[in-house]
Formats: sequence, structure tokens, C-alpha cells
Amino acid sequence: MTHSTSARDVVEAIKDVDFPAGKDKLIEAASRSGAAPDVVKALRGIPAEQYANREEVARSVRVDPASDLGLSPAQRAEQAREGGRPGQSQHLREVPKPPVEEELDS
Repeated sequence: MTHSTSARDVVEAIKDVDFPAGKDKLIEAASRSGAAPDVVKALRGIPAEQYANREEVARSVRVDPASDLGLSPAQRAEQAREGGRPGQSQHLREVPKPPVEEELDS
């Protein structure tokens, strides 16, 4: 059975990192924390740049689109239309809530 890395797994593996942090620092921290090999591999695949916080890392790492992000089909469609940073997984790009959800939340 193949283990699927989730955004939550990645964030948990780098919880002790002081930000901003670069790719090498993130990989090193995940390895030190005993993260699963899939998590370390996912971090190796992110663009080599400075990340301001865990959320930026989670949005940049490639994980299973069905992991634990809980995005609605409308949010996923918005991500596909809007694009994101180069190298960023489409399903992890930030998107606003659909107007119907915003209305229901207020």
C-alpha cells in the first residue's frame, strides 16, 4: 500500500521551524523530526525559495489532491482558473470562498 502525503503531514513535520525558512532548512527539520520518507520527498520537490510560514510551504508542496484540504468543487475550479506561484500544485493554490459559501457563513 502506498502512503499518501497530506498537507497536514507536511505541516506537522515542520512545526518546529522558525520562519522565514528556505527549502534546505525545511528538509533538514522534517528529517530531524522523523517525518515519513514521503513527506521529505514532497519537501524536496518544492521550489528553492524562502517561505514566510507553514501555509506557504503547504501550498507549494505536491500532495494528494484528495488529502485533507476539504476544498469544494467550486474552490478547485477557481484554483484552476486563477493559477498560482510557479511550481505550485494547482489544488493547493489559495482561492476565495464561493459567494454562496460566504453568504451562508454570514
